[in-house]
Amino acid sequence: MTLPVETSDRPRSSPSGATLFSADAEPVPSASGVPFAFVDLFSGIGGMRLGLEAVGGVCRYSCEIDPYAQKTYRAWFGDDAAGDVTQIRDDLPPHDLLAAGFPCQPFSLAGVSKKNSLGRQHGFLDKTQGTLFFHLARIIEQHRPPVVLLENVKNLRSHNKGDTWRTIQGTLEELKYTVFSRIIDAAAWVPQHRERILIVAFDRTLFGSQPPFVFAQPPDHPRPKLADILEPNPDPKYTLTDRLWRYLQDYAERHRRKGNGFGCSVADPHGITRTLSARYYKDGSEILIPQGEGRNPRRLTPREAGRLMGFPEHLLDRMLNGPAQVVSDTQAYKQFGNAVVPAVVESVARQIVQVMQWQLTRSNGCLLKR
Repeated sequence: MTLPVETSDRPRSSPSGATLFSADAEPVPSASGVPFAFVDLFSGIGGMRLGLEAVGGVCRYSCEIDPYAQKTYRAWFGDDAAGDVTQIRDDLPPHDLLAAGFPCQPFSLAGVSKKNSLGRQHGFLDKTQGTLFFHLARIIEQHRPPVVLLENVKNLRSHNKGDTWRTIQGTLEELKYTVFSRIIDAAAWVPQHRERILIVAFDRTLFGSQPPFVFAQPPDHPRPKLADILEPNPDPKYTLTDRLWRYLQDYAERHRRKGNGFGCSVADPHGITRTLSARYYKDGSEILIPQGEGRNPRRLTPREAGRLMGFPEHLLDRMLNGPAQVVSDTQAYKQFGNAVVPAVVESVARQIVQVMQWQLTRSNGCLLKR
């Protein structure tokens, strides 16, 4: 049953400027029954956007500084992503959820007392100064999105001896958000071992201190296999040369003797692959595809790399087909290696929507903060 939603020609907003389930968000067919507006910062090629749109979200604004990723984003969504997140001021439209796959950077954690003695700011304004997360925190502070969804590499928790994660979590809590996080392996959705941390934060002034959010369990259907996404007749240009194949084998052997795990990896077509990285374009060494006795292995094709991330075929057609290919193979590999798996975001977003529905129910359909 669709929950009651007020009708109005103007965006709904609270005294603090936050919105919840914006009135101008067009309803999208979805099991959620709750249309909501979101902004897509550090958007890359739109993995977060696809996951959020799958549960009824409507993208109001996107921001990505890489010009090649902008090309793909435009080809896929018809939108021109704004460039530099540090230049965002008051120009964000009303939104219910802020999504960001922000870069991981170290923070300065000098003591507050020393900052006070020098007459300098403390808290997140000082600890995160000079980082992109600082700009993200300022945007969150100014626009007060009811929900924040962040994504980063698994090592965010251990980065800089844990200081980076403690600063990020502490900053969101300082901004009056309740924070949930989990490291999720995308192997339940795509044939790739890809662990990423997903961070969900709810504005305490709207959802209270204990919103009923839980991360969903991975789907229990049979896991996909690498063979499911391979092309039947890939271009021979993706086969490794004898020289490169010999170099990669020698490199791996040297590290094996030292007890290291570095080196090339020939994947099992009936299993899953290692994590696709943004450096895949260099030699493809972390994911090589066997081609039978007497033949060198090959790299993934760009289309297979996109499939390995779970991007839909019609979007890969727009990006990679023929002479109208939007970006080079090199840029395609970089973009897929930096992307987020849309199905993982969709899984988390469905749980977020349940909390949105809970908030509507407990407030008798009221969509405004009090």
